[in-house]
Amino acid sequence: MGTLYLVATPIGNLEDITLRALRTLREVNLIAAEDTRLTRKLLHHYEIDTPLLSYHEYNKEQQTSRILEALVVGDVALVSDAGTPGLSDPGYELIQAILEKDHQICPIPGPSAPIAALVASGLPTDAFLFLGYLPRRASERKKALQSVADEHRTLLFFEVPHRLNQTLEEIEAVLGGERQIACCRELTKMHEEILRGTVMEMREHFKEVEPRGEFTLVIAGALANVRWDEGAVHKAILIRLEEGMSPSEVARQVAIESKWRRQDVYRIILEVK
Repeated sequence: MGTLYLVATPIGNLEDITLRALRTLREVNLIAAEDTRLTRKLLHHYEIDTPLLSYHEYNKEQQTSRILEALVVGDVALVSDAGTPGLSDPGYELIQAILEKDHQICPIPGPSAPIAALVASGLPTDAFLFLGYLPRRASERKKALQSVADEHRTLLFFEVPHRLNQTLEEIEAVLGGERQIACCRELTKMHEEILRGTVMEMREHFKEVEPRGEFTLVIAGALANVRWDEGAVHKAILIRLEEGMSPSEVARQVAIESKWRRQDVYRIILEVK
């Protein structure tokens, strides 16, 4: 019986593909692709002529039976538009159907936008929660954010450019403007950009700069709900000022760590100076 190979493909730069992935795409009998136009560009670049079959959210039911038929006589590769198939795409439903028929599933690992964004964000990587795309409706999006407001793990999710400003506004309202965030745009592409700062700072930035490209957002988890006493705040301020940090940066960092309001921390900085 045939094997379904889950082949990770580049998320932007076409060089980000493994030798094993290329060999698999050449050797299978069929490639099931989320968007055959995008996959055809990749195959053309590497001179691969394996037949393609369209498999996406709107034809998955009828195409699943065709893929099962193909697996009776040979191997099939599943690819998404970019990155690892089965992650935030309809591929997981196909995987379930294949397993029910006792076929083998073989992952061919490679590029993944959430992992690339996480490791480049500068935020904790020891534990994280991937949320995929947040809901389109504002009310549902707020509920989703409220459900993770007290989550201590780093949060990751995707967002499209035309909703970014509204989403950042809701993140500030629900999670707080002082949360650290990395806005990762167009990862591995020509216009790759990773912006780091507070949610409030990112909101102000994208008021002035139009969001473009696909975004992966990485947000710091909730801090332990322990508010520092004033003595601890004074000590943290003095250490950072002695290190040469600017008062505004000291206020930002200490406010996040101490659970104090930034303006109250800044008031103490002015007293100290």
